[in-house]
Parts: sequence; structure tokens; C-alpha cells
Amino acid sequence: MPTKRLTVLSVLAVAALSSGSIFAQTSMVASQGAVGTITAPHLLSQFPILAPAPMLAQSVLPTQLTAQAPAAAQASAIEGTPTLHMAGESAPLADVSDVGDDGDDSAINNSADLHKTLIGLAMKLRDIRYVRGGRDPSTGFDCSGFVRYVFAHAIGLELPSNSASQFLAGLKVNRAEMQPGDLVFFRTAGRRGKGRISHVGIYIDHGQFIHSPSRGKAVRVDNLDESYWAKRFAGAKRPGGMAVAQRG
Repeated sequence: MPTKRLTVLSVLAVAALSSGSIFAQTSMVASQGAVGTITAPHLLSQFPILAPAPMLAQSVLPTQLTAQAPAAAQASAIEGTPTLHMAGESAPLADVSDVGDDGDDSAINNSADLHKTLIGLAMKLRDIRYVRGGRDPSTGFDCSGFVRYVFAHAIGLELPSNSASQFLAGLKVNRAEMQPGDLVFFRTAGRRGKGRISHVGIYIDHGQFIHSPSRGKAVRVDNLDESYWAKRFAGAKRPGGMAVAQRG
């Protein structure tokens, strides 16, 4: 009987001590909560499922994803904004495939205008009679006088006074590359085109040229493929001033 009483008393003592300890811990938590900090009971920390914070803290993203995330966020933040280049850093080249060349267009237009002006004036002088040594519409033209007059009055270019000199002053042009306004030369003084340069005309296009042929005739248009002219054709030349104007 005394032993049972002692056992009961021991149990009651242990229970009292335990309840006192729990009460003291609860009181400390309450007092700390008033200050602003609450500490989780020690028992919870022993069960990971009831304390997830340490587990989450230990969970980290792979290194590659962690490095890419800031870069992606930065790219997303600056998308659509122009790129700034520091001093000394080369900027990307602009696409110039669609940019037109105004200089080339201007040269083409100038060349076309020269051709049109030359041929236009030459055609207006058709039917003016041939006169040996003639230099003016009022008196008539010979071949070199006709060519010299057209160039001087159409584009202000002074040519030599005779066909042989005009031939030497020009730049050689292949027949397949002739353009309106080029000069075409013939050897009419000798037999079957074997003589010196003695005749000149102005090339129009498609094998046609305009000239002042010979005594008893007038300024007219002929074709290089005609038998007489084909046999005596000596070549084509482009006056130096015309070549410079076309390049400019």
C-alpha cells in the first residue's frame, strides 16, 4: 500500500513538473509575441513535414537555369528599345540593299537628255542641201559641217572642222555598243573603202544614221546595212566631251 502511494505521488509530481514546463514555454511564447517575434515550438522542428521552410530553403534551381533567368528577364525588360553602343564599339552596319544610287540615276538621265537633244536638232535639219564647206543651215552643209553644227548648237561641244580630225579626236566604240549621238565614219574617197576617212554622220539607233551625203543631195537618214555604206564603214567614235558628260 505505501508503495502504490509513492508511485502515484511520483506520477503526479512528474505531471506537475511537465505541465509547469509547458506553461512556462507558453508564457515565453506569448511574451515574445508581444515584442514581435514568435518562435515555433521545438516539437514541430523535429517533424520535417510540419516545418517546410527548411526544406524549401534547401531546394535550389539548377545552375544553368539560375544563370539564364536574370538574362531572360533583362532581355524582356529592354525588348523593343534601341541598343546603345559605347565609345569605340562598332555599331551594326545598316542594310543598304534598298538604297538607290542617286549619282548613277543622274548620270543616266543626263546621258538620255544629251542623246535626245542631239538627235532632235539633227532631225530638224533634214532636207537642207549639201554644200561643200557649208557650216550653216542658211547656206547648206557638208558632212563635217553638219555634224559640227549639231554638236555646237545642241550641247555646246566644239568638234574639229573635218571628218578625219573628228575621227582622231573621238573614243573608239564597238558597233554593238553604239549609242545615239555617236559618230560613224566612212572611207568614201578611195575605192571600196580602202582610202582615208572622208565622211561622217551621226548615229541614231537600230543601224540608222543621219548625215549630209554629197553634192546634189540633202541631209537625210540612211542605214549602215545598206551595201554602199556597209562596204565603206570605218568605225564609230564617241566625242570626248560626250563620253565625259555621260560618265558625269
